[in-house]
Amino acid sequence: MRIDRRMNDQLREMEITPDFISSVEGSVFIEVGNTRVLCTATLQDVLPPHLGPGQGGWVTAEYAMLPRATTRRTSRERSLRGGRTAEIRRLIGRSLRAVTDFKALGDRTVVVDCDVLQADGGTRTASITGGFVAFALASQEWLRLGLIKRFPLTDYLGAVSVGVVDREILLDLCQIEDNNASVDANVVMTGNDKFIEIQSTAEKHAFDMNDLGKMLDFAKNGIHRIIEIEKKTVGGI
Repeated sequence: MRIDRRMNDQLREMEITPDFISSVEGSVFIEVGNTRVLCTATLQDVLPPHLGPGQGGWVTAEYAMLPRATTRRTSRERSLRGGRTAEIRRLIGRSLRAVTDFKALGDRTVVVDCDVLQADGGTRTASITGGFVAFALASQEWLRLGLIKRFPLTDYLGAVSVGVVDREILLDLCQIEDNNASVDANVVMTGNDKFIEIQSTAEKHAFDMNDLGKMLDFAKNGIHRIIEIEKKTVGGI
């Protein structure tokens, strides 16, 4: 039995509160165990330098952690992003772009902001899941307002962590489990069981194909359950 009395293949309790902020078209407050993230989606009439008019839109993401999101205060990042923050920001953006119809956005950019209020493991995966839901809710509102002509998301999207702790494969690691993991992985998948990203690292001991296969099975089943929760908030896409 794990520290929070879950089974090895059991997700933490997940709750997604939609429309958490009234000043933005799409916002959610996602709670995954004791990890809590605020996600918003904004549509901007700008394009990145590599895109010209008529080529379709773009999706990017920002990620930040409040100074006391963890047990010790961390300084606010200002002009320069730390390496971890930049890597997570890119991961969120890549994940969202994999399920986006860019032509549906027109010459616009969607910015998904993910702000971690409290961190207890899995902040990047919670941000991907919450960011997707915020994007979907915002898209419904942009359609209603006539800002876009068709729904820009092509599939559901979910993410979860998985790892090996004391030779046991565990799904959805909390911070203590993550700190003690010999293998740590983050998996991002679509609703059609297509992998978007697999980040897997041996922290203490190397792992084999059998371990990787079991971790991916755990992650796939966990993401199925996450997407069912998303559907209750977003509805059909």
